[in-house]
Amino acid sequence: MSKPEDLAREDWDVVIAGGGNAALCAAIEAAESGARVLILEGAPKPYRGGNSRHTRNFRCMHHGALGPLVDTYDEEEFYDDLLRVTKGETDEALARMTIRYSEQCLPWMQDHGVRFQKSLSGTLSLDRTNAFFLGGGKALVNAYYATAEDLGVTVLYDAQVRHIGLEGTRATHLEVEFGPKRLSFSAKAVILASGGFQSDIDWLAQAWGESARNFLIRGTPYNRGVVLKDMIVQGAESVGDPTQCHAVAIDGRAPKFDGGIVTRLDCVPFSVVVNKAGERFYDEGEDVWPKRYAIWGRLVAAQPDQVAYSIIDSRSIDLFMPSVYPPVTANTVEELAAKLELPQDRVAQTIAEFNAACQPGEFHPQRLDGLATAGLEPAKTNWARPISDPPFYAYSLRPGVTFTYLGLKVDARARATGTAGPYDNLWSAGEMMAGSILGQGYLAGFGMTIGTVFGRIAGQEAAKHVA
Repeated sequence: MSKPEDLAREDWDVVIAGGGNAALCAAIEAAESGARVLILEGAPKPYRGGNSRHTRNFRCMHHGALGPLVDTYDEEEFYDDLLRVTKGETDEALARMTIRYSEQCLPWMQDHGVRFQKSLSGTLSLDRTNAFFLGGGKALVNAYYATAEDLGVTVLYDAQVRHIGLEGTRATHLEVEFGPKRLSFSAKAVILASGGFQSDIDWLAQAWGESARNFLIRGTPYNRGVVLKDMIVQGAESVGDPTQCHAVAIDGRAPKFDGGIVTRLDCVPFSVVVNKAGERFYDEGEDVWPKRYAIWGRLVAAQPDQVAYSIIDSRSIDLFMPSVYPPVTANTVEELAAKLELPQDRVAQTIAEFNAACQPGEFHPQRLDGLATAGLEPAKTNWARPISDPPFYAYSLRPGVTFTYLGLKVDARARATGTAGPYDNLWSAGEMMAGSILGQGYLAGFGMTIGTVFGRIAGQEAAKHVA
């Protein structure tokens, strides 16, 4: 293998900062167009792939069966789902383009080594909308790296891009750190796909306040926003709110970094969720879980000490995806509260008030059932069954940040823009520009959709520029 110093002396057509899904899609497209491509991945090889290795599915528009997907999921339904989670905070033109483009991406993914399994039903209710990767995101990342290397793409690991050299609207080179060494790589075209800043805790605290230091980072620890900050300092147009992010409620026992998707808890719709005071604070049954799970990180973040507790009974323990850590278990609600170090009387009162507010009706765990409480604030509007059958179970919940939405502003061809206008030879894809479409909230699998669509476009456009 060539030494980094030797590679730095070569002339590259396309240099890509980042090594996740968006970067790999860009590399494959550019290489298939005949470009000489270099990927600079900031992580060590065992941790390559950014947040993509923690993913498991891809949201996709389709008309009729497509791969593992069933029935139809058309543009209007997809866009309506996006509008509801973002509350309208999206660029409609870019969003609709992404949705339409997603249909052709699934066959392309299969052609480039990605394998899919039968989509999951149950709590997730995604068999019509989301295609699941066989082997998860790490299998997808490995498949793309194999394809890229077969196409002649060169990959450098532990290669932290520190600075993008700019002359007016043209990118000239990338300054890259390899341990104590700092090398410069020239490029005819540059693609930035190195993610957001969720692992820079100081930056999170600047945006959110000191409470952010209690957040857990379920995404990669290598996305520290180094390239994003460098570009913004140099006048690149940004988009998105630094306080907006994909943050879900994860197991409070998860590690500080890199816990991944297995730390997410899907028990909320069938539970009562209380804060440290033993009080409920939001409707646990507002909508099906894929359309609401992403709001719970922010909801928990607003509670004292950024922690909450999900309480269920024996009737519900098998209704959601199994947890990576076993739940806390007790034979009475009071005993459960004691184990959680919560006020026993208040928790027991909260559960009793909830149980009294539950109404008769038919329970349907896999769809909205309208089984709601009466006279309770906040109400629970679906799946409201009494927490009455021992043993009782509980999980602690903390905000788990996957990626941040502050990013670079791009156009429909993935080209980034500076103070003097669009850059001549610089594109961006993936989480680094997702704030253009995700102003707030999240839709399951949509991050991979954005990364795949804009990664492919960036690779195509960069190769055209070089040609």
